[in-house]
Amino acid sequence: MTTVILESTITCPKCGRDQAETMPTDACQFFYECKACHTLLRPLKGDCCVFCSYGSVVCPPKQSEHSCCGIDAQDS
Repeated sequence: MTTVILESTITCPKCGRDQAETMPTDACQFFYECKACHTLLRPLKGDCCVFCSYGSVVCPPKQSEHSCCGIDAQDS
């Protein structure tokens, strides 16, 4: 059985600030506002959420190799 990690560190591509956040297990997070520079982060093309694009750990569904918000983890 795979252990799912629920904490991911998001790194802002604009200012470089790192912030540890707890990932939701029941929804994708499409937006994240950097606490330092207030840049609104959105998922990069092909990613389902900001954790998959900017986080140190991908979202819980992708860790478990399940589809996430309509995107099959094996197709990305």
